[in-house]
Amino acid sequence: MSGPSQFRLLTQRRFSPFFATQFLGAFNDNVFRNGLVILITFQGVQVAGMNASQLANVAGAMFILPFFLFSATAGQLADKYEKSGLFRRIKFLEIVLMLLAAIGFATESYGALLFLLFLMGFQSTLFGPVKYAYLPQQLATHELIGGNALVESGTYVAIILGLLLGGVSVTFDSASHSFVSLCLVGIAVAGYLTSRAIPPTRAADPGLRINWNVLTETWRIVRFSRKDKSVFLSIMGISWFWFFGSAITIQVPAYTLDILNGNEQITTILLIAFAVGVGIGSLLCERLSGHRIELGLVPFGSIGLSVFAIDLYFAQPLMNATTVSTASEFLARDGSWRILADLSLLGAFGGFNSVPLYALIQERADRTHLSRIIAANNIINSLFMVIAAIFALVLFNSGLSIPQFFVVLALMNAAVAIYIYTLLPEFLMRFVVWILINTLYRIHTHGSDNIPQTGPAVLVCNHVSFVDALIVGGSIRRPVRFVMYHKIFEIPLLRFLFRTAKAIPIAPAREDQALLAAAFDKIDAELAAGNVVCVFPEGAITRDGHIQDFRQGIEKVVARRPVPVVPVALSGLWGSWFSRNASGGLRRIPGKLFARVDVRIGSPVMPADVSARGLELLVRTLRGTRR
Repeated sequence: MSGPSQFRLLTQRRFSPFFATQFLGAFNDNVFRNGLVILITFQGVQVAGMNASQLANVAGAMFILPFFLFSATAGQLADKYEKSGLFRRIKFLEIVLMLLAAIGFATESYGALLFLLFLMGFQSTLFGPVKYAYLPQQLATHELIGGNALVESGTYVAIILGLLLGGVSVTFDSASHSFVSLCLVGIAVAGYLTSRAIPPTRAADPGLRINWNVLTETWRIVRFSRKDKSVFLSIMGISWFWFFGSAITIQVPAYTLDILNGNEQITTILLIAFAVGVGIGSLLCERLSGHRIELGLVPFGSIGLSVFAIDLYFAQPLMNATTVSTASEFLARDGSWRILADLSLLGAFGGFNSVPLYALIQERADRTHLSRIIAANNIINSLFMVIAAIFALVLFNSGLSIPQFFVVLALMNAAVAIYIYTLLPEFLMRFVVWILINTLYRIHTHGSDNIPQTGPAVLVCNHVSFVDALIVGGSIRRPVRFVMYHKIFEIPLLRFLFRTAKAIPIAPAREDQALLAAAFDKIDAELAAGNVVCVFPEGAITRDGHIQDFRQGIEKVVARRPVPVVPVALSGLWGSWFSRNASGGLRRIPGKLFARVDVRIGSPVMPADVSARGLELLVRTLRGTRR
């Protein structure tokens, strides 16, 4: 489906000041965090007797811990109060914290700076629920993928700049650290100024009574997030990515020192490679998904994470004997480009994994509780990241090397992905559909806004091939329950997909009267539950590409449960592989391989106006002369 570019949002007041504010916040976080970690790792700083590797993991945990402790309160505040005012107050707090950080750098009070890292985590905790709840209030559903992609990619561009500036600023003036202090305060002030241009955004639940008991409220909102299975599993998928990503990136300074035999400049290059990958992957999501929330990208992302984490082990399994101190020396050494490519691709596939999940949460979650659900996401994210830091410490203390740790993460990622997709097969089904419609065909969808966003509806479509259900299902934002001939339903290669999609097998009365009655009962139950059901009223796949007479079963469905009926027409599919030839058999490969297929969706027909003959004429008109 074509549509305007996501980048147009950057020219609009409803998005651009918000984008600049969150960008500067992520930028400042990373100047501070990276500057502090590089000082700890490469300048021999010790706090409480901990070495560089231990301090890097502790610093990561200190920043993340507030997300676990205070997200419940932050989510309530974000739902109760108007959001532009909250943005301004949170950014003012950042200015105060960065002034304190300047004092800490000037006095070399590293213990105090670690505590300020905890307070910066607290400030970011307040910011997160407001940020992600702001987007669905200001953006339309079809803009959510693009908006989230810009936020994710912008965040990682900010991380890149923060890594660069953080590393440079602490070494530029190593005696007084006045340069890093000036940068931190200046960026915080700039973020406050951009926040003043964010348009007013009403409170989602102004009558909410704040529960200040962190423990009970945390438990309550996590339980609330479990009400919608797809939302909760999306949260778990995002949280696992943060476990995976933080477990890798926290080790990069020690990996540089102990395995690559490099310095802080090499650390910065590696982290930039990862951040660039996430940014590119996030931006590609909108293009690859056709402006839809495409869950098929999520398993694609999971596969990539495991593949390139394993390859990162093979790229440099043992310490390199050659010391490098500049980027040119590192890039000239054998295997360095492979390491950078692995880190970049890990980031890109992480973007494929997380952006659709954020958009799905924003689309499907109850809007009056969205900030609290985002808070639940932040709580579980932070818990996973703290566990990642502890997990890394335990494995390293047991003698595991950093490259071996990457292999362990890859295998764990594969196991977690399989488990999640078993619980919610919609992700895996959408992946197979996405692969199909983006490799064998060139799909163009028209009129997708004619599908009701909520509530029950019936789709009626001409029947051209064995993969019509996959193509229609992959072209529509909402999950669809397909009614199909029971013998097609039982095709070995496709049976798993049809069952995963909760398709409804049906048979003519002359073949199986009981199955026919059960199918009508199941259709009615799905419509009663508010779902979308698709039927192919011709009753058989065309052998000549022409539309056959529509049978009257659709009239019985609507008579029993009056719901809108949406006509859908497929064109360009006949003659391709998976369509039938004149004798009824499957066409041979290639058979119009990479055919352009148009999916045209008409305006809903009200129940009182539904007739089989009328719907047939509508579908014929939508399809036109192209078979």
